[in-house]
Amino acid sequence: MLKKEFPILEFDDTKEAVIEPHNIIKKLDIPEYGVMCFFNDVLQELKNQGKLKPIAFLKSEMGENPIYELEFEGNKVIVFNPGVGAPMAAAVLEDAIAMGMNKFIACGGAGVLNREIAVGHVVIPVLAVRDEGVSYHYLPPSREVEANKEAVEVIKEVLGSHKCKYLISKTWTTDAFYRETPQKIKLRKEEGCVTVEMEAAAFFAVAKFRGIKFGQILYGGDDVSCEEWDSRNWNARSDIRKNLFWFAVESCLKL
Repeated sequence: MLKKEFPILEFDDTKEAVIEPHNIIKKLDIPEYGVMCFFNDVLQELKNQGKLKPIAFLKSEMGENPIYELEFEGNKVIVFNPGVGAPMAAAVLEDAIAMGMNKFIACGGAGVLNREIAVGHVVIPVLAVRDEGVSYHYLPPSREVEANKEAVEVIKEVLGSHKCKYLISKTWTTDAFYRETPQKIKLRKEEGCVTVEMEAAAFFAVAKFRGIKFGQILYGGDDVSCEEWDSRNWNARSDIRKNLFWFAVESCLKL
């Protein structure tokens, strides 16, 4: 392959890498449905209630990451935390695919680029600006990557059935939340981004590369739309987080 000016642009479309997930991760006899939940508080509560059954563990230098089985209305779904940040989350998604899952819904929070978006307002990302690194190893360079249309439609159907208002949005995926500068934020707002988070572009890229179904549900969290950051106590909104999790479960089982 040809050397580019910047290494991140040296996309290689070779399908087989030196380390392939299916060669190091054991395939399990599990449901094909995977809910990726960023909310450890929700998972801990469900675990304390006896609703989550540990069936496997992913291991890293950070320790063990449990993979759970959950029963919902007579159906079984796999539940786990993907970890924060595109590299970790994408790798965990890869591991989950190797285990035997191929239909995923992720639920998490995101910063908002418009303070009019209330804390807890549900957002469905349909496009992600690729301001991270992982997606460039799965897809040719481009400014944006699109979400799976079928997953988006299913999420809309589920939210509609619960009369839950939502926004359809473009999101900004970045690796460096300490480098969300006023000028960068202004630029992203001008190109139509409503939220900022750290994983969506990578998730969408892995899903396209592996040919699996993946959708994401976010809720409006901290406000980064102005020069002074406002946390808005976003990560303490327990009811919102629980509702989002169950919307994700229901959506995943409809894929």
